[in-house]
Amino acid sequence: MADRLAHATSPYLRQHADNPVDWWEWGPDAFAHAVALDRPVFLSVGYAACHWCHVMAHESFEDAEVAAALSAGFVAVKVDREERPDIDAIYMAATTALTGRGGWPMTVLLTPTGEPFWCGTYLPRATLLDLLKAASHAWADRRDEVAAASSQLLAAVTASVSPLPPTPIDARTLDAAVARLATRFDRRHAGFGAAPKFPPSMVVEFLLRHHARTGHETALEMASATFEAMARGGMYDQIGGGFHRYAVDAGWVVPHFEKMLYDNALLARAYVHWWRATGKPLGREVAERTCDALLRDFRTAGGAFAAALDADTEGVEGLTYAWSPDQLVEVLGQADGRRAAAELSVTEAGTFEDGLSTLQRRSEPRTDADRQWWDEVCERLLEARSRRPQPFRDDKVIASWNGLAIAALADIGSLLHRPDLVAAAAAAARFILDLHWQDGQLLRVSLAGTVGDAAGLADDYGNLAEGLLALHQATGEGQWLAEAGRLLDVAIARFGDESGVFFDTAADTDLLVRPHSPSDNAEPSGHAALTGALVTYAVLAGSAEHLARADAALAAGGTVAAQDPRFAGWLLAVAEARQAGPLQVAIVGSGPTATILTHTARSSTSPGLVVVAGSSDAPGVPMLAGRAALGGESTAYVCRGAVCSLPLATVPDLEAALAAGGP
Repeated sequence: MADRLAHATSPYLRQHADNPVDWWEWGPDAFAHAVALDRPVFLSVGYAACHWCHVMAHESFEDAEVAAALSAGFVAVKVDREERPDIDAIYMAATTALTGRGGWPMTVLLTPTGEPFWCGTYLPRATLLDLLKAASHAWADRRDEVAAASSQLLAAVTASVSPLPPTPIDARTLDAAVARLATRFDRRHAGFGAAPKFPPSMVVEFLLRHHARTGHETALEMASATFEAMARGGMYDQIGGGFHRYAVDAGWVVPHFEKMLYDNALLARAYVHWWRATGKPLGREVAERTCDALLRDFRTAGGAFAAALDADTEGVEGLTYAWSPDQLVEVLGQADGRRAAAELSVTEAGTFEDGLSTLQRRSEPRTDADRQWWDEVCERLLEARSRRPQPFRDDKVIASWNGLAIAALADIGSLLHRPDLVAAAAAAARFILDLHWQDGQLLRVSLAGTVGDAAGLADDYGNLAEGLLALHQATGEGQWLAEAGRLLDVAIARFGDESGVFFDTAADTDLLVRPHSPSDNAEPSGHAALTGALVTYAVLAGSAEHLARADAALAAGGTVAAQDPRFAGWLLAVAEARQAGPLQVAIVGSGPTATILTHTARSSTSPGLVVVAGSSDAPGVPMLAGRAALGGESTAYVCRGAVCSLPLATVPDLEAALAAGGP
């Protein structure tokens, strides 16, 4: 049996390299083999941090009888959904169409040319064996039925991943989106919908921007309640910082324990924007501690960021993170341990499993002494936790998710005066650009300094460009703007069409259908990510061409925003920026006055605001070019579109211009 997965760029695939199943990676060789043998393809899609993926692997893929059944009648293909989300999108659409729901691990039976004819998710060993037996008989004796099922599923998939009719997003659309979100808002626990509760990172960003533009109090109330609930509950790592994937209950008490880079990047940035809008200390604390967790737990040797931390430790979900009262006492002593148990909702009965509890922090320290005690307890518990068995880290570096991390670190670092965060963002950006940019295109994944073959998708280009544009604003360095422009120009050519749509893949995709994701998932869709980056780039670079392309993309993506704004948060946030201008602030000069003016500008909540500071002769920085420091003093220029204010030299004048929404 060939050992095809041992050198994959996906740690998830490598985990299956020693299975008795004769796995193939997705590619033309696997399907040519299936055609030659006239066998269906058994497609298994998962990811390294997925609990039930591990369960199915141990129950079935390490089992000799399952391996023999697959070997006798199928060509088995294993896919990491994080490495190839385009494959995942196609067959998840088929799974949802057939079963009404989706999830991972995803199990799909395909014809030798890739058309799905049966779909499901996790299957116990006995059920899987029954399926393989029945499918083998159907393939041998009822091929016409298989073909009919395949034809119906393919039609459903094509409809599901095709672009929707264009719908412009205007001010009324944005108002209506807030009203729709209010009908799904959980007024008891915050967030949207029922359990399980996923962090609505992009939706709360939209709500903050809508409030900033319109003063709509309900928008801010929904966002603030959700920020508070997530930060107080068990989904937030109370002692280590950062967030687990989602809460399994409506009250945010028990998380699914995996930690994803994209969640933590998006949430950190949203929390600092909440702090900027409200002054809530909790927002700043969560943003800063989440960034610290990224640097501590996710940063790889090259300076980029790993994809995820597993939900399981030694096969037990939550083993690293859950506590009992006695365990707290063992670390902290009797008095501090009992106090910590009360503060963190750790009970004798347990809020999780086996008498263990997740950690919740339902109130803030009331005094400076309480704060000092809490900080010391966190430090002691984190040190003790570091001596426990730790979850597996998926070390693959994904361009898209690193783009989100770069944006968060650059934005938060500049807002909170943390140059170490900006430096970390720059190091990650340089790693991705040096390694993942090959022969005029972006590649999606690398592992241990070796880049894989998977081509970058629309979200890779859009999210990385977003990060580079945030880094340009944080540093005033023209190189990041130039690199973002290069990415966006390639993306327009690879993924765009004349209607304003951005497809997920290039036209030369190896899939049955060229997918377009009209809605966000746990991260911005490729279409939304590129649209947002285009708006920001257009303003920073003064490019009417890129702004027109962004406006076309906004119009092309408006249907989902109108129908269900929970799945269009980032596009709605981008539309808020466009409604507001976005405002541009250029600060020319150096020294204390320039620093104060820059801080004042960055403190503005105007949606999509762009701020660049530096000297007028800084190379490659269009917003500063030709703008003089008035009388040799640091000077601010505020513009909206092509209209700019008079030069401003004082903080009150700048604050007034920003409050007025520009000149």
